[in-house]
Amino acid sequence: MRKLAILFVLALEITVLGCGNSTPTQTPTTSTNGNWESQLTSGTNQSSLLNFVVSFSVNNTGPLDITGFSFFNQNACFQTGLNVTTESGTASLSTNNAGTVSGPFTLTINATGTGTKMALTGTIAGTSNGTTTTTGSLSSGSVVGTWTLTPGSTADKSCTSVTNGTFIMCQGAATCTPTGAASVDAAEKP
Repeated sequence: MRKLAILFVLALEITVLGCGNSTPTQTPTTSTNGNWESQLTSGTNQSSLLNFVVSFSVNNTGPLDITGFSFFNQNACFQTGLNVTTESGTASLSTNNAGTVSGPFTLTINATGTGTKMALTGTIAGTSNGTTTTTGSLSSGSVVGTWTLTPGSTADKSCTSVTNGTFIMCQGAATCTPTGAASVDAAEKP
């Protein structure tokens, strides 16, 4: 009986020590909201006029809550007043313990009147003041990536071919320098 009790105490000690040595796997969380201005490159004809501002919020990872959208210029691909646009997207604000944010980003703009679609895919990056117990705010945010415009069946003649290029989107500013994992080489700054 005594040997059984010793084995039981030894097993209990190993179990307790094993639990005490685990490393927490929590990482900081980050959110962002406000206006982001985009600059697209490589467009031709009307697609060269597609720079826009979008207002959205996202907390850590998930769909963008888009509260505003507007092109800077009139363009035939998304004729203001004739077409209603719908916007949707996702972002993942993965934050490491040093406060560096990086993750995938997508944004799609659809013209309901013509079926024209613009899709942007890139990497969102910046810095966060979040901790494992508080949600931080993204600052110095940028998105760098590629965009593609696919004209719909009733699109304006100047938007009848697939067009694509690179883009940079800046948090709260017209121009910015890509931060973190976003690379200057990935998008030419206009």
